[in-house]
Amino acid sequence: MTVDASIFRGLSAFPLTPADADGVVDTDAFAVMIDRLVSAGVDSIAVLGSTGTYAYLDRSERSRALACAVETVAGRVPLIAGIGATRTSWVKEPARDAERRGADGLLLAPVSYALLTQDEVFTHFDATAAATGLPICIYNNPSTTHFSFSLDLVSRLSQVPRIAAIKMPLPADGDFSREIGQLRSSCREGLIVGYSGDWGAAPALLAGADAWYSVVAGLLPVAALRLTRAALSGDREAATAANAGFGPLWTLFQAHGSLRVMYLIADQLGLRSGQPPLPVQPLADSVLLAVAEAMEAITR
Repeated sequence: MTVDASIFRGLSAFPLTPADADGVVDTDAFAVMIDRLVSAGVDSIAVLGSTGTYAYLDRSERSRALACAVETVAGRVPLIAGIGATRTSWVKEPARDAERRGADGLLLAPVSYALLTQDEVFTHFDATAAATGLPICIYNNPSTTHFSFSLDLVSRLSQVPRIAAIKMPLPADGDFSREIGQLRSSCREGLIVGYSGDWGAAPALLAGADAWYSVVAGLLPVAALRLTRAALSGDREAATAANAGFGPLWTLFQAHGSLRVMYLIADQLGLRSGQPPLPVQPLADSVLLAVAEAMEAITR
């Protein structure tokens, strides 16, 4: 079966999921965040990713958040739904729910408690792909899942119907060209290769990546689009300049974690985001000034 991989190209924005201390999603605030992204012209919106705190929401609240996103987007841009969970059966049902509600694609991370083997993760993804007609993006995020995809596993998964893209972490050696070349030569032709780790977006796109799966675009889509469009067009000078504007924010992301900083950005923008889900702690007020200064550097 041929799937539409194009929904995973370009700039995919990952918004926060506003919720209260009990994990009840504020759908009104969520709709405002999502509508800002549609209006800015992002290429896709990915809800319930790591920035969307999917791991801290129960199934009913994740379903409510997805329903809100589908209604708000109303088909204006592709909508990708995160479906990661520790049991395969707990992944297949959200995959079917996302398809029923009208999502366009899925984002799947190998969430686990017991350390998974390469074959176990293959079976997990294969079973999920068989349960849905939606295209799937592999979420390779070892910093949260503690699982590292081998090149052989990615190659095997690329042959599975409906697996259309991969969201890669930044390479340890910074050699995007080498890694992208290895993926393209080892995987099915047409697999979309994108990166997270916002501070590596410019070099990744300039090296030939297809997509930036972006934390910061969830709240600052216009500036993120400026960087994306320049890099994808091959305008190295403009992309480098745009990335330099983000420099102070990238430093804060690396120092404090992008999720925590995003809550402060939302506050600066006057958006209701709630607080980070406990046990994640909000950042000290002293960081707020640095965030405000970083945001000024982006808009200069």
